[in-house]
Amino acid sequence: MRDVVVIGGGQAGLAAGFHLTRAGADFEILDASDGPGGAWPHTWPSLRLFSPADYSSLPGRRMHRTDDGNPDAAHVVEYLRGYEEYYGLPVRRGVRIVAVERDDPDGFVVRAADGRRWRARAVISATGTWSRPFVPTCPGVGGFRGHQIHSAGYRGPEPFGGRRVVVVGGANSGAQIAADLAGHLQQSDGE
Repeated sequence: MRDVVVIGGGQAGLAAGFHLTRAGADFEILDASDGPGGAWPHTWPSLRLFSPADYSSLPGRRMHRTDDGNPDAAHVVEYLRGYEEYYGLPVRRGVRIVAVERDDPDGFVVRAADGRRWRARAVISATGTWSRPFVPTCPGVGGFRGHQIHSAGYRGPEPFGGRRVVVVGGANSGAQIAADLAGHLQQSDGE
């Protein structure tokens, strides 16, 4: 039985791994992706961190600054890859977790889609929302004849040229998508 199983090898999972290493814990990080970077390899091309590299570092290792402002996705992926390697974090890739169950009063069983299991005294869920985005139910959505996507499905402004678009949500992803769309749609309309 391990002390801890961390589910998810993105930013939160790696930060947890840093602290678990410092605490001397016996742990493993299980990640569904085939490579490092969490959700960052699956984002749209113009996505950038909402803050400079100085404010986006994980514990113990600074992210290198970029010349053109806030880091883009490729920079973040390389940083996360390097972070994982630098600390020798025990990340097992290609593991999709389907259940976490109480095993006994002192532990849990973590079950993967392929039947593998891990036992641990504690489990940290660091999965984020990218692979299972939450799309809220809105009154009248059944009659909506347009196209609705979550930010996890956004790949750039090109498919939206000549269309009326509403971005719902003003957090980081929504704000960046709105800016991306506005810049593209204004250019394509000649404004």
